[in-house]
Amino acid sequence: MKIKTLFGISMVCIAISACVPAKKFKELAEKERVCSEELEKYKRSSLDYESKAKEYQVLYDVLTKDMNKIKKDTSILGARLRDLQREHKILLSSHEALEKSFETYKSMGAKETSALQKQLEAKTIEVQRKSDALLDLEAELKSKQKLLEEREQRVNELEEMLQRQEASLKALKDKVAAALIGFENKGLKVEQKNGKIYVSLEAKLLFKSGSTVVEQEGKNALVEIGKALENEKELEIVVEGHTDTDKLNSTSMPRNNWELSVLRSTAVVEILLANSRMSPNQIMAAGRGEFHPIDPNDKAKNRRIEVIISPNLDALFEIISNN
Repeated sequence: MKIKTLFGISMVCIAISACVPAKKFKELAEKERVCSEELEKYKRSSLDYESKAKEYQVLYDVLTKDMNKIKKDTSILGARLRDLQREHKILLSSHEALEKSFETYKSMGAKETSALQKQLEAKTIEVQRKSDALLDLEAELKSKQKLLEEREQRVNELEEMLQRQEASLKALKDKVAAALIGFENKGLKVEQKNGKIYVSLEAKLLFKSGSTVVEQEGKNALVEIGKALENEKELEIVVEGHTDTDKLNSTSMPRNNWELSVLRSTAVVEILLANSRMSPNQIMAAGRGEFHPIDPNDKAKNRRIEVIISPNLDALFEIISNN
């Protein structure tokens, strides 16, 4: 991939050296290099977070299954404990009755006394065995109950955090939607899905055909987005550029749909940062060209900018890692 990119840049250098000032070309080439590096960085970051999220889901399922099994074991142990307690009570009554009988028949002959003595000893041994089993079962039950409480606490923590995250995302989505209410019928849409917020802006709201310069109305919408997000420091924001399938063939930048999508997303990022207190550390520009259409039958919908807002999952992963 890097070799192809270097070769493409080299060809561009040869093709446009006669018509593009060297300084401008170097600036554009440097911008493309920075965008490519940031794109690779955030692609890796996105894959890491998706992998961690899947690990969390697997662990959550395992914990839930384990908790249900422990609940079932605890119920069974509780029933066994109650049965042993009843048997123990019966044996104690029987033992007391035998002791009374033994006292009554002490004066009987040696044979009867010996038989009663053996019977009493056998009952005493059985009572002791039942008592030991009862103690062991009580200890096991306490251990299971403690383990169950720990599992329930972990699952509750994860559920509460997920609920807080979902509620926080919904509140942020409502906040962004409210800030952009004046652009609802102008090619802008805000939705929440897959644990993220997607702000989709059709290209007609932002750019003229083939241009990378944001128009004033589109800039107004971006300024409102920046204001809505500037105090949300725990978010990760990706600005993705998308084009239709119409080919670009130019010797100057943008030369193709890849470059057009990247330069448009970069232009959007620059406006967001210039008109808000958003941190450059939490935002990146990416270009997807023509390869992620949302409507194969409507090119206008495919020409778009998507601002993808993701929550920081570090707190969730910390709970998981402490397992």
